[in-house]
Amino acid sequence: MSSLQLKDLYDGFRNAEVIKGFQKLIDQEAKKLDRTVNIMEVCGGHTHTIMKYGLLQLLPKNINFIHGPGCPVCIMPKERIDHAYTLAMMEDVVLLTLGDMIKVPGSLGSLQDARSCGADVRYVYSPMDVLNVAVENPDKKIIFFAIGFETTTPMSAALIDAVIKRGIKNVFFHINHVTVPEAMELLIQERDTHYIDAFIGPSHVSVISGAKIYEIFPKKYHIPVVVSGFEPVDVMESIYMILKQFNEQRSDLEIQYKRLVNHDGNLMAQALNERYFEKVDLFKWRGIGHIPKSALKLRDEFADYDAEVIYKDILPYEEIDDHKLCICGDILRGRSKPRDCSVFGTACTPSSPLGSCMVSSEGACAAYYKYGNLL
Repeated sequence: MSSLQLKDLYDGFRNAEVIKGFQKLIDQEAKKLDRTVNIMEVCGGHTHTIMKYGLLQLLPKNINFIHGPGCPVCIMPKERIDHAYTLAMMEDVVLLTLGDMIKVPGSLGSLQDARSCGADVRYVYSPMDVLNVAVENPDKKIIFFAIGFETTTPMSAALIDAVIKRGIKNVFFHINHVTVPEAMELLIQERDTHYIDAFIGPSHVSVISGAKIYEIFPKKYHIPVVVSGFEPVDVMESIYMILKQFNEQRSDLEIQYKRLVNHDGNLMAQALNERYFEKVDLFKWRGIGHIPKSALKLRDEFADYDAEVIYKDILPYEEIDDHKLCICGDILRGRSKPRDCSVFGTACTPSSPLGSCMVSSEGACAAYYKYGNLL
């Protein structure tokens, strides 16, 4: 028997015949609609799949995608990035974060700029890599600037758990984990530009939290949610499932990504998160504004490890607006698309971004820039 290769795990989900089969089913359902259906794909990973594999060209004109705020790098406000910059510029500090955060511009500059000024800024592939850096630099303060949705929160919690249990004293945390449902609900309540008819729910988030976090949308707002995988076949099947709900006059929570997602999620990961984190009253999402109960912080009992508490006297808290020409806020809200921006692809590119949506590998502007020739 030949050994299993990586391509064997995804080839079936990129099969042209299967995709075309779903295209026919979608066309049949779309013909029954009496208006355009606006589907928000919350996660930037879905945006990239839609763009990369040219799914827009396969879909009927009465299916409209609204790009959502599902990119944890894109929604990080400038003042939080300024926190990271300020901490990185301190003496005897090694600031660690995930790779996409390095280039995001704040008002003081990006972490890449801080590094060019002599700061010791590094990116890690896994939060657990922080432990090795701490052991190798016992005389330095190691600050982990933690970001991400529910997907990565348990990894930060596991790192905190390891630091405490091993008695490591030189690791500190600046927590910037945010939660998806609160932002989705805010966008529904606004409804001032685009009416959101349905959501394609982020599946990686749901592996941890379970699909249950989306129950409010069909129950309270009568908006269908289909939790989808990220492969082209996953997305096409999810669109078909949404259209079937419309034509059957249903508003349900359904799971397309059943190979990894269930209703309750990973209970052990949720318990670990609960052990170390609690909700903050307000958290500012870049381009969107303050959203209640949409982010996490370290519990007070772990304040000795909380960089935001320890260094509160030197951290800047003044709110800062984005660049006047940048419309990332409207893009993250689903009001605009990247090509509506006057500086898209000219003054704002991945190598010299003005806004956060162009920086992150999951940002909508980055997707349009990379795959826009497919439109």
